[in-house]
Amino acid sequence: MQHQDFEKLAPFIEQTNLSPLFSEKDLENLIAEAKKYAFGGICLSPFWVKKAKRELQGLDTKLVTVVGFPLGFQRTEAKLKELEIALSDGADEIDMVMSLTAFKIPQPQWAKVEITRLAERAHQAEKILKVIVETAYLNREELSLAAQICMEAGADFIKTSTGFAQVGFQPQDCLQNPLGAKIEDVAFLNQIIKGKIGIKAAGGIKTAAQARAFLQAGAERIGTSSGVAICSAEVQ
Repeated sequence: MQHQDFEKLAPFIEQTNLSPLFSEKDLENLIAEAKKYAFGGICLSPFWVKKAKRELQGLDTKLVTVVGFPLGFQRTEAKLKELEIALSDGADEIDMVMSLTAFKIPQPQWAKVEITRLAERAHQAEKILKVIVETAYLNREELSLAAQICMEAGADFIKTSTGFAQVGFQPQDCLQNPLGAKIEDVAFLNQIIKGKIGIKAAGGIKTAAQARAFLQAGAERIGTSSGVAICSAEVQ
């Protein structure tokens, strides 16, 4: 994708609200924001997908939800069931959390098998599968391997982060010090992927300048809860 048209960021943004306290009022706000700013997508929890699909009728905004969120350690069969329900409810794209517990073993083929199975099912429904690899927990060698696995397994995108990664794996740090996207990680992934699949940068992106920097580094999607602030800043 050519990124010279950064002046309008909204088409690149997936406006996201994955709060555990997400309410019907939050859904109304998310839909209203999608209508006002014409975001490329909105991302919300599976519980609200069916209702959100009805509310998005007539808009080009894609409906995105998550599978295996936020830790990714569910059994493959559970993730497949989640995906089936999300597709049935009307999701256009699925952001699946890779199983790090499977990936970190000496033979990470099970992580690849899982992604392959979900990608095949998503593609049967002509939908998009993104794989969240949680870059905060991976070194360069691991990140390179994760990218290779995502490409070979048929994923459409690799995504940097859930936004829930924890400093020191301490639960109390999860929301206070979340570990999200880094420019250097996206640039590194871009070198590995070479345009074969897309990159979604997510986690801690709050300004228009940050969003443009991630797009320049190779991202094609921006996952953020700050889409309104980003797009409002553009017109000021």
